[in-house]
Amino acid sequence: MSLTKSDKTFIASIWTKIATQADCIGTEALERLFLSFPQTKTYFPHFDLSHGSAQLHAHGSKVVAAIGDAVKNIDNLGSALSKLSELHAYNLRVDPVNFKLLSHTLLVTIATHFPADFTAEAHAAWDKFLSIVTSILTEKYR
Repeated sequence: MSLTKSDKTFIASIWTKIATQADCIGTEALERLFLSFPQTKTYFPHFDLSHGSAQLHAHGSKVVAAIGDAVKNIDNLGSALSKLSELHAYNLRVDPVNFKLLSHTLLVTIATHFPADFTAEAHAAWDKFLSIVTSILTEKYR
């Protein structure tokens, strides 16, 4: 699966909007993740997972920053995400299914924040992009 020029344009366009609200979007995506898929909480036993907690906010910021790095390196995603992939596979040992679940909650969060911009075409481009990111993040598990 590869991104077309049109996909990259949609991703870049929406990213400029996400970047202005990165902390909020990251925190909200994680809150959605933990509420919708409570089994994902097992990887955060030391976190305060209550609404708006400082730890949730900090990790949400990290998640969106990583997505931002991926957007900036969209033509070299494997290299850009290599260290993050190794961290999650070898050190944190996160269930790879969680990346798909987080991608879903990110899409929902983006759609709720930018409904006019998140057209069917933008949604498809972001879904494809996050699928590629997920695939790269899980490739070290094999």
